[in-house]
Amino acid sequence: MIFRASKDLKAKMNDSEDVVIKEICCSNKEFNLIFVKTMIDEKSLTYAVIGPIIDYFSKKNNSVNEDFNINKIKNEVLKTLDVKLITKKESLNELSSNKVLLIIKGEKKILSIDIIKYPIRTPTEPPTSAVVKGPREGFVEDMNTNISLIRKRFNSQELTVKQMSIGKRSQTKISIVYLNQIVSINLVKRIEKKLKKINIDGVIDSYYLIPFLQNNPSSMFKQVGNCEKPDIISAKLLEGRVAIIVDNSPIVLTLPFMFIEDLQNSNDYYSLSQYATYIRVIRILGLLFSVIIPGTYISFRLYHYNIVPINFLVTIANSTASIPLTPFLEVIFILILFEILYEVSLRLPRYLGLATSIVGALVLGDTGVKAGLISPPGVMVIALSTIAVYTIPDQVDQINLLRATFIVLGSALGLFGIIAGFVFVIAYLNSLENYGVGYLAPFSPKISSDLKDGVIKSNIIYMKERPKSIKNKNKTRMKYDKDN
Repeated sequence: MIFRASKDLKAKMNDSEDVVIKEICCSNKEFNLIFVKTMIDEKSLTYAVIGPIIDYFSKKNNSVNEDFNINKIKNEVLKTLDVKLITKKESLNELSSNKVLLIIKGEKKILSIDIIKYPIRTPTEPPTSAVVKGPREGFVEDMNTNISLIRKRFNSQELTVKQMSIGKRSQTKISIVYLNQIVSINLVKRIEKKLKKINIDGVIDSYYLIPFLQNNPSSMFKQVGNCEKPDIISAKLLEGRVAIIVDNSPIVLTLPFMFIEDLQNSNDYYSLSQYATYIRVIRILGLLFSVIIPGTYISFRLYHYNIVPINFLVTIANSTASIPLTPFLEVIFILILFEILYEVSLRLPRYLGLATSIVGALVLGDTGVKAGLISPPGVMVIALSTIAVYTIPDQVDQINLLRATFIVLGSALGLFGIIAGFVFVIAYLNSLENYGVGYLAPFSPKISSDLKDGVIKSNIIYMKERPKSIKNKNKTRMKYDKDN
């Protein structure tokens, strides 16, 4: 028969059709199993739970007697599974967490059995972090899988994982991961405190946590690191950072965050040091081009055409003579056109979106120039700026906003506005502090030892200490004598 406790639990689950109650009767002993059938491994339920219970009571020497209690089932029948004793008050939370509940008639306690089975994606190379050399594993949407990808890189007892649940309705599992002998415990406590204060209905992805972890939530600048590759997260843990893994998300967050992190790339550490330095310089130039070039182009056309080389000025004048739009409106029009094509390419099916973005840019750009609505120099400037944005892909949002700001400054105040805006941005970034770490470290404040992995990347044999920008217990990374 179905027990009252089982009926009450199903009712509290709103009588959902996938909440199942299964009755078992063995040797005059009655059991109820209640579970969410869409979230469990049915083979394990059959062969590891129901089968052993029936076999146990089928034996003559295991007939029900006065000595029988629920601990016998836990310790003798289901000893190979993850089983725990819970109270009736805890049963609803366990059932909501997709556990199988075993209710035995006459017993006050209930057994909670973990045989959850989620659809899990195989770890593959993440689309946002393609690599030429190095590991090609990427995080997936299962937290346990993600922890295992990190754990297999640390065969020591120092890797520590702390778990909690956030979200009143989602009860999303969160893991705080760090190396106990390296990380500053104050940093861990500070992050834990922020996470425990979060009171929200549900956490669907790790990005939901970012506003709560930022020291300056109103700032447009990125303050929390994010990554999809376990080798990068492992390297950051070795520097004294803390990783935050959210169940159902392939994005792992890291703290504290510095701007220099997005200037670096995993390929830098699997390539020649001199080449990595060269690429980092290219990334900085790409950042400057994407942010400043459009605004500077407008300021030259409106205010400072006298400092433009005469040959270049003649070319621009000939190309823009018949354009009905002002330089500012022309650049804004081209920028909006590129943004529309970008949004279309994201939302259409992959191959159709790729074809649409390429054909759209060529056809619309060429048609616009021939129709006299936009000029070739304007198209080239915005195209260069848009392409250069992706030299630092993790900062795309911030760069796009800065570019729009500098376009307005260049059109209103000329080069003075560009220079003043640049100084203001640098001063503002210099004032940001992120869990005790300067946002522009190791450049400001200047930390000479950390500059070995700044714009100029030194050989790993010279980086004997962990970054001093990040507070950590153990400063020594390695002991190496190059003369031996």
